[in-house]
Amino acid sequence: MGRQRVEPGPGQESVWDYPRPPRLEDVDKKIKVVFGGVTLAYTTRAKRVLETSHPPVYYIPPGDIRMEHMRPSEGTSYCEWKGRARYYDVVTEEREEPRAAWFYPNPTPSFISLRDYVAFYPSKIDACWVDGEKVEAQEGDFYGGWITPEIVGPFKGAPGTWGW
Repeated sequence: MGRQRVEPGPGQESVWDYPRPPRLEDVDKKIKVVFGGVTLAYTTRAKRVLETSHPPVYYIPPGDIRMEHMRPSEGTSYCEWKGRARYYDVVTEEREEPRAAWFYPNPTPSFISLRDYVAFYPSKIDACWVDGEKVEAQEGDFYGGWITPEIVGPFKGAPGTWGW
């Protein structure tokens, strides 16, 4: 499949209009994350990162997360824009999911306000919500984009899209 841009309708955003390098912006929408019978996070103080060809990734301040369910995980990854990421395993009485969330303890200067904010992979969490809209996970296991009805693609991450 080629990357034919979907034209956004009223109230929609195209990921192909997002910038590169990515932009960080504050969000006052209601963000909710549920896993293993627990509301892990609820905030109106999230930030989102917008990058060309990717659905937004939402980052939640640790003060709005039930951090007792977040266990530091092994390993790191590197983002050319944000710096070195660390991971959390998410643990509840019902179950646990390894490396289901990530954060930047020492982000690059352009993303310093993202320090310690936590992003969740919607594919590894029971449900993520943006203003009452249930999030669809971005395809692939590398990116953690949150797809909602107001976001149109096509989105990078599915098989055959790595060269975009």
